[in-house]
Amino acid sequence: MVDILHRIGIKAPVAQVYSALTTLEGLAHWWTEEVTGDTRVGGEIEFRFRTKSGELLGGMVMEVQELGENKEVRWRCVEGPAEWIGTDITFQLSEQDNQTIVLFGHRNWREAVEATYHCSMKWATFLLSLREYVEKGTGKPSPNDLKIDNWN
Repeated sequence: MVDILHRIGIKAPVAQVYSALTTLEGLAHWWTEEVTGDTRVGGEIEFRFRTKSGELLGGMVMEVQELGENKEVRWRCVEGPAEWIGTDITFQLSEQDNQTIVLFGHRNWREAVEATYHCSMKWATFLLSLREYVEKGTGKPSPNDLKIDNWN
């Protein structure tokens, strides 16, 4: 199994970061503007990614597996790209030195394929978007995200 792992510090209270990860409004401000669903444990959240002109690039559905208030968020991908199905997305939160530290994981990829490399870089850019949203009020969710290669 292969995991994508990142660590980022956000200068904001942990409750504010947790809200950005667990509400439709919060998610729409840093990952993708097109998000719908049920953010409660057992619910499913649908994410769609489009070009600025509206062309669908792809999407996925995450089942909310765990919510530890102000501590942890865990999703399992149940629909989407073949490489993503069955993978787990985790956000572990802690407070250190007046920052919220986010330990991010996109875990349990069956193997490292080209999409793993792309997604690792994209997750890094979206975590920076999360930080911008929480600290400054404006992130860079899709379709206004940082483009890194010919896949977006």
